[in-house]
Amino acid sequence: MSFPRLGLRLAQQPLRSQPSALRQFVRRVSTQDIPGGGKLTGTADNAFNRERAAVKAHAAATSDLWRRLSIYVVVPCLILASINAWNLWNEHWEHWEHLPPLEERVEYPYQNIRTKNFFWGDGDKTLFWNEKVNYHNKDKVT
Repeated sequence: MSFPRLGLRLAQQPLRSQPSALRQFVRRVSTQDIPGGGKLTGTADNAFNRERAAVKAHAAATSDLWRRLSIYVVVPCLILASINAWNLWNEHWEHWEHLPPLEERVEYPYQNIRTKNFFWGDGDKTLFWNEKVNYHNKDKVT
C-alpha cells in the first residue's frame, strides 16, 4: 500500500467513528433522559438544549390551552347552536301547517321547468323530490 493511500485511510478513520460517537452523545443529552426532573446540568446545559426544553414546555402549555378551549368553549357553543337549530326547525314546520295544501298553491311559470324528462321514475320528479314540499301538475296551465 502506498504512503498517500495509507494516509488517506488513517485520515478517514476518525470521520467514520464520529457519527456513532455523536449519536451516543446525543442519546445521552436527550431532553427525555435529563436527570433531575428536566434540569440541564454539566455538558447538557447549552443553548441548543435550553431552547429545546423551552419549546417543549411551550408546546405542552399551548396544547393544554387548546384542549381546554375545545372542551369548555366549543362543546357548549355546539350545544347552544343545536338547540337554536332545533327551535328554528320546529317554528318552520309550525308555519308550514298554516299554508294552503300543495294542490291549491299558485304554480308560477319559472317553477318546475322541464326541457326533457328525467330518466328515473315517471320523468317528472327531480332526484331530490320531496312529496311534502314539492308539487308539480303537468296538466295545470298557469
